[in-house]
Amino acid sequence: MRTIKIFDTTLRDGEQSPGASMNVGEKLQVAKQLARLGVDIIEAGFAIASPGDFEAIRRIGGEVEGPVICSLARAREEDIKRAWEAVKDAPKKRIHTFHSTSDIHLKYQFRVSREEALKRSVQMVELAKSFVEDVEFSPMDATRTDIGYLCEVVEAVIEAGALTVNIPDTVGYSIPSEFGAMIKALFDRVKDIRKTVIAVHCHNDLGLATSNSLAAVLNGAGQIECTINGIGERAGNCSMEEVVMALRTRRDIFDADTKINTVEIMRSSRLVTKITGMYVQPNKAIVGANAFAHESGIHQDGLLKEKSTYEIIKPEAVGLHKTKFVLGKHSGRHAFRTRLNELGYALSDEEINHAFERFKRLADQKKEIYDEDLEALVSEDMAMVYETYRLVGLFISAGMHQKPTAVLKLKVGDEIIEKTENGDGPVDAVFKAITSITGTKSSLLRYEVKAITGGTDALGEVVCSIEEDGKSVSGHGSDTDIIIASAKAYINALNKFEARKK
Repeated sequence: MRTIKIFDTTLRDGEQSPGASMNVGEKLQVAKQLARLGVDIIEAGFAIASPGDFEAIRRIGGEVEGPVICSLARAREEDIKRAWEAVKDAPKKRIHTFHSTSDIHLKYQFRVSREEALKRSVQMVELAKSFVEDVEFSPMDATRTDIGYLCEVVEAVIEAGALTVNIPDTVGYSIPSEFGAMIKALFDRVKDIRKTVIAVHCHNDLGLATSNSLAAVLNGAGQIECTINGIGERAGNCSMEEVVMALRTRRDIFDADTKINTVEIMRSSRLVTKITGMYVQPNKAIVGANAFAHESGIHQDGLLKEKSTYEIIKPEAVGLHKTKFVLGKHSGRHAFRTRLNELGYALSDEEINHAFERFKRLADQKKEIYDEDLEALVSEDMAMVYETYRLVGLFISAGMHQKPTAVLKLKVGDEIIEKTENGDGPVDAVFKAITSITGTKSSLLRYEVKAITGGTDALGEVVCSIEEDGKSVSGHGSDTDIIIASAKAYINALNKFEARKK
C-alpha cells in the first residue's frame, strides 16, 4: 500500500480566503495543531508577501517539530532568497516555487513566451536547489496548459533538481476523468518522472477538488495539497479531512493511505474555524455539524441495532465522541426511548407512549428537539407529583453600600426551613439560601431573564440550567418580581432532579 503525503496549505492558500488572515501567533497555534494531526508538509506562508508572513514561517520553522516547513516563492530571484531566509533554521525545509504555463496566463498576465517561462522556471528551481535540497515546482494553471508543453516543463524542472512537481488545477476547471488522464499522461510521457513525487493542488470552483485529487492518486500522484475545512481562494481547496477519510475508508479502491492521525481532525477543524471565523456548513462532509447526525427514524433504528447500517466512518475515528441523534418529527420511538434512558429516565411502556405522543406534537412545532425539551416533556408532571421543595416565603434587602441579604423559607417534605444568606447580588443570595437548605451541590450552567410582555408590570420569566453528576436540567419560574421568579426557577430545577431520582 502506498503512503500519500499530505501537504497542508491552510496557512498559505487557506489564509488567502477573504477575511481569513491570521497573525503570527494564530499561525503558530494552527501549525502546532497540524503537527499533532500528522501532516507531512506545512506550507507556512508566502515569505515575501509581508513581514508578518516571513516572521510566521521563521517561527514555525523554529518551534514546530515533525513536518517539513515550506515557503512559497514566485519564480523570481528575490522571492527565492526571501523564502530561504524564512526557512533556513527549520530542521526540515522546502522551497516551493511556481510559474504559470497556460497560454492564457502567459499571454495576458505574464506577457512572456513559452520559451521564456520554461527558462525562468528551470533557473529558479536551480537557484532554490542551491539553498535547499527539497525543492518543489508548480506549473500554475496546469489544467489549461497544452499537454505537450506541460510535459516539457515537468521534465525540465525534474532535470533541474525538483524533488516534487505539483500539478495545480488553479481555477478548478478540470473534472476527475480529465484530470486523472492528465496525470497518467505525465507518467507515460515524462522521462525520469519516477525520480520525483507528483503532487496535485486542486481548487473547488466546480465542487470537484476532492474528486480530482483522488482521481490523481489513482493515476500515480503521491502528494495531495489541501487545507483544513477546504478553505482557500474563491470556492476553496481540496478539503484535507475529506480526501484523508476517503483514502482511509476506501483503501480497497485506492490501495493507499496517509499518516494523518485522524482523531485530531475535529480539533483541527474547530481551531481553524475559531481563528478564521469561517464556519463550515452543517452538511459539510466529515466535519459538518450534521455529518454524524441522524433524524430519520429508520436510520436511527438501524444505527441503534448496528452502527454499520448507516455509518461508513466511526465518529470516534475523527475525534467525535459518538453519533448524534437529532430528535425531530421524523424520529421513531426506539430513538426516543434510548435518549430518555441516557438522560436517566426509565419509563414504563405506558409512560413512553404518553410522552411520545407529546413529543410528536412538539416536533411539529420545532425543527429540533433538545434535551431540555425532553426534560420538560417528561419531568414537568413528575416534578409536580414529586414536589420535594416548595417556596413558602422570601424577603430580600439590597441597595447601594449594602450587602444583599435573602431570608428564604422552603417547605421540604412536611417541614418548613428558614435560612438567611448574603450574596454578591440578590439572586446570588437567594440561590445560596436554597442550596443551604436543600444541601444540594448543583452547579449553575445558565441563567436567563426575559419579560413575557411589555411594560414595567410585565411578568418576568427566568430559565436556569443546573448540573449535577454530569446530568443537567432546566428550571422555569415566572413572577412580576424577578427575584421570586429566579427562586422558583432554581427550585423547579431541583425538583426535576429529585423526580428523576425517584
